Formats: sequence, C-alpha cells, structure tokens
Amino acid sequence: MNEEQLKAAARVLKKAQHAVALTGAGISVDSGIPAFRGAQGLWDRFDPQEYAHISSFLTNPGKVWGMLKELYQIMERAQPSPAHYALARLEELGILKALVTQNVDGLHQRAGSKRVIEFHGNGETLTCLSCGEQRIIQETSLDQLPPTCPRCGGVLKPDVVFFGEPIPPQALEEAFQEADECDVMLVVGTSAQVYPAADLPRRVAWKGGSIIEVNLDETHLTQDMTHLFLQGPASKILPKLAELVEE
Repeated sequence: MNEEQLKAAARVLKKAQHAVALTGAGISVDSGIPAFRGAQGLWDRFDPQEYAHISSFLTNPGKVWGMLKELYQIMERAQPSPAHYALARLEELGILKALVTQNVDGLHQRAGSKRVIEFHGNGETLTCLSCGEQRIIQETSLDQLPPTCPRCGGVLKPDVVFFGEPIPPQALEEAFQEADECDVMLVVGTSAQVYPAADLPRRVAWKGGSIIEVNLDETHLTQDMTHLFLQGPASKILPKLAELVEE
C-alpha cells in the first residue's frame, strides 16, 4: 500500500464536487463471493455462454439454476467487507454522491450505502417469466430446480441481467447521469471491460475528471486513464482512504 498515493487520493476526494464510485466483483471477494473472471473465478468453472446467457436460461433453466443455487448459497453466507463499510462512510461524510455497482449481492446496501445504482439488477428478487409475479429468494425453495411460481407454475428468473439482456433502463439512465456530473470516479474491484459499464470511467476521464482506481492488479484502465492507482485489497485500502478523508 503506497501511503503517498493514498494521501493524494484522499486530497482529490476531499476537493471533489461530485464523487461517484463504480464497483465490481473484486470488492466482494473478501466477503467470500468469488469473482467471475480471473483465477478460480466462476467463469473458469461455468462457461458464461452456457450458464449466464439469457438464451441458455430460457432453453434449459434447470441447468442454469444449478449454478445459480450454488451462487445463492455463497451469497447467503456473505457479509459486507470493510471496503463496503468504507464506501458507506464516504457517502455519509458527503464525499460520495452515488455508487454504481455491477454486483447483484446487495452488500453495499447492507453496509449502509443509500444511493446505490444496481447496473446488473439484484439477486434478492425473482420474477415469474409467465405471469410476472415477483418473489424474494429467501421465501423460495431451491429443492427442485428450476423453482416455479406458486401462482401459475411458471419458471422463476432472478432479477439480474444475463448476457444478452439489456441493462435496466432506469439504472442505465441514472448511472450515465451520475457519470456526466462526476468530477472524481473511484473505481473499485473491476477491470471495467464490459460495456456499457466500461463507458462510465471513460466519460469522466474524457471531460477532465479524475479516476482513482483500487484493484489487486493493473487493468487496461491503469495505463489509459487512471490518475491514481491504489494497488491491493479493497478491504484494506478503502478503510484507510476513508480515515484520511475524515482527518
């Protein structure tokens, strides 16, 4: 952890008029939720075209639910990490105006973040593909897959964005509005490779805003547009960054 870089990042955040965070799977790794990409990522074990594309779900929902059940069991045990709490604290201090997350685990809200834009939906709720009935995962049995709607017997689908599905229009609109107002973007635990989320830091950088990146390893952002790169686990870096901002 580079102390000088941390102090510089704290100074930039303190001066920010409209700071926004963008988070990805990396922030939840310390909560026990594996990343999708990289070593030991979920996509190493489950081909995303086979398990995460909407056409795969519609063709064979039982098979896809086999992977989803495993993911839900992991999410059920997960707790917010110090990184989640640090971002909630930065919002409480008035530094962060919004948080855009690509995660569907709800950990930001559980840590206390209020203004959370869920780019890829939320796994807490399920919707029946036949009648539109909405259920919550905690009240849904996964003993038989796929789970079905108690009202009509249709297949229940998590309210998350599969490959091949559009980003929820309201989330898309709100995220890009925040990016357009943003003068400092804190990018945490994401390589920002998947569009349209990848456009958010670019929009900020193109109009002269600052990008502070927190990742274990360098990404394509690091060389192209990151102003301050804080290398290491988010759960160690963000609490320290929040402390420095508060001083």
